Amino acid sequence: QVQLVESGGGLVQAGGSLRLSCAASGCTFSNYAMGWFRQAPGKEREFVAVINWSGALTYYADSVKGRFTISRDNAKNTVYLEMNSLKPEDTAVYYCAAGQVRTTTTGYNYWGQGTQVTVST
Repeated sequence: QVQLVESGGGLVQAGGSLRLSCAASGCTFSNYAMGWFRQAPGKEREFVAVINWSGALTYYADSVKGRFTISRDNAKNTVYLEMNSLKPEDTAVYYCAAGQVRTTTTGYNYWGQGTQVTVST
């Protein structure tokens, strides 16, 4: 049973930073690309970033490019999302997912439960 558990969310002021973590278990972590998505109230879940199995390939949504960094540690079965220069519009529940290098939710087989990120003005 593959499990993904996110952590690191919270309340931060605009311009601040947060680092999200997603710990995987029950799978061969290095077999999967890992993605981060987010969902704001009343909106669809949207792609944020993805990293391939080795970490050599990353891709970001235009809205976060230059502010967010995705990385992974295969020895720790963990993927990270470093978020800097946060804006109120970054407020959402953030989900990690395991699957293929895709920007759509259909490319992922497994999902975490999500962690809330709230950016205040």
